[in-house]
Amino acid sequence: MALSYNGPMHKPPIIHATRDHAGSGFLHVEQVDLEFSNGERRTYERLKGSGLGAVIIVPMLDDETVLLVREYGVGVDRYELGLPKGRLDRDETAEQGANRELKEEVGYGARRLKILHNLSLSPSYMTHMAHVVLAQDLYPERLPGDEPEPLEVVPWKLADLHTLVARDDVSEGRSIAALFIAREYLAGRLSLS
Repeated sequence: MALSYNGPMHKPPIIHATRDHAGSGFLHVEQVDLEFSNGERRTYERLKGSGLGAVIIVPMLDDETVLLVREYGVGVDRYELGLPKGRLDRDETAEQGANRELKEEVGYGARRLKILHNLSLSPSYMTHMAHVVLAQDLYPERLPGDEPEPLEVVPWKLADLHTLVARDDVSEGRSIAALFIAREYLAGRLSLS
């Protein structure tokens, strides 16, 4: 049975306006001229991240329970339940960035961190990749983060992932993939080199 949380629910922010933004500091469009092996030439456009990489963390409270966060997603204009994640800072390894983000978003640090895999957001038009990091042997520690409001932390049993992915507020593909990768790794069904 999944653990449930009956705490306060945040109301979504009000959208006052939307507009195109040509000069984003986060992403920029890059044109790539290609020639394929059959001689066909095309120009593709891709979004190129300006960051140093990203992490998505699978924090295990115990052998059976993962800690999820409920966070507002402006892209879908609602609160989503998923894994903590964030961009890496300069001169930070994926493990260091995962531990920092975990402390900022969940209020725990991890004594054991393992990179399980790398996930692409959309390989057809984005260069962005995120390291999936398993965090175990957690201990309470909080760092100030950059979120505009405190994130709700929701414990969930890995055995109940089938009920989690059926929820309307769970749609972020990287979180879903990372949870299944971690579950298979922890069950000994996934071997990593």
